Amino acid sequence: MENEFRDRQRRNYSTMRTVYNITVGIFIIGIGLLMFFNDKVGLDLFEQYDKMMIYAFGGLCLLYGGFRLYRGLKKEE
Repeated sequence: MENEFRDRQRRNYSTMRTVYNITVGIFIIGIGLLMFFNDKVGLDLFEQYDKMMIYAFGGLCLLYGGFRLYRGLKKEE
């Protein structure tokens, strides 16, 4: 009975962590895409910053968001 409770608790935690990683990954990828396509969308959120810094930070956001998405989608054994 104690083992069943621990197994269920472990599975619930794993599911929660998976959903969290996928959600955060999608959010960070969205921020990265917003930084890349800021001019095309018509937003002037980042116009006071240098274009190279915007693209560098947007690239980092895409990489980190992709990592979080991968970590959330990979199967753990």
